[in-house]
Amino acid sequence: MPLLSVEDLHAGYAAGGKTLRAVDGVSFQVGAGETVGLVGESGCGKSTLAKVLLRLVDPSAGRIVFEGADVAGLRGAPLKAYRRQAQMVFQDPFASLNPRHTVGEILKGPLEVHGIGTRAARAEAAVAAVERVGLPREALSRYPHEFSGGQRQRLGIARALILSPRLVICDEPVSALDLSIQAQILNLLARMKRDLGLSYLFISHDLSVVRYFADRVLVMYLGRIVESGTWEGIWSRPLHPYTRALMEAVPSPGRRRHAAPLAGDLPSARNVPTGCRFHPRCPLATPLCSEVDPALHPAGASQWVACHHAPESALQ
Repeated sequence: MPLLSVEDLHAGYAAGGKTLRAVDGVSFQVGAGETVGLVGESGCGKSTLAKVLLRLVDPSAGRIVFEGADVAGLRGAPLKAYRRQAQMVFQDPFASLNPRHTVGEILKGPLEVHGIGTRAARAEAAVAAVERVGLPREALSRYPHEFSGGQRQRLGIARALILSPRLVICDEPVSALDLSIQAQILNLLARMKRDLGLSYLFISHDLSVVRYFADRVLVMYLGRIVESGTWEGIWSRPLHPYTRALMEAVPSPGRRRHAAPLAGDLPSARNVPTGCRFHPRCPLATPLCSEVDPALHPAGASQWVACHHAPESALQ
């Protein structure tokens, strides 16, 4: 049984008299000890999906099954218990830590909310948490503004892990950091996964980062998953034209083939195109694509793709 199973999940926002369909029929699984990467352009719904999974945004339909129990409709104490098992590392380390609290207060706060341990035990847990992420215990008496961006993200990771969760959702955790610091944070996350047996949903727009970090990859476009599979399978044989375009955007001095650049911008989720939502930008689009929305279907042992012309896109 997977740790997390998402089934036909929908969520949106009211905007300008219409519903913005940010998450529109998403299904996937995360196994115990697995890292699943979620990639796509800004605005495709990745961060909204993360918030829905943690119930920071309520779903409008679908199921979120965690360890066999549907948490999509939880309220009160059961929801609180679920959030102890599922935590998030946010994108912006400058905005995700309360500037009026010391690091010690920030780290002890989740323990106090969940009624874990005595006051002395919570203090000891805070010391262990900062040292686990490579910071000295003296950091506990300091405020977030006294740290660099990379150090703040280490504190964000420490806060996410102090409750000993099983699932950690990382929402673009290194995009705001310099390249050298990105590598340090990724190595820290990898070590935490190994030492603590964590499962990750790792969200990024940078495929080179996901390639380094993820076991499996989900490609998201305008609220939908359009391709999924192992990283090795997708990297060697991308089936969806959008996946190919994302991969072609990754710098590679040895690349011999080039995909046509994508035309236009990501459409608004308030006005989703008919048929395949990628067809206005797709170099392979035919009249069928504007009329029929392709379902995600298996394409080999480990890949799934939502494209009417997947065999063509794989061979070109």
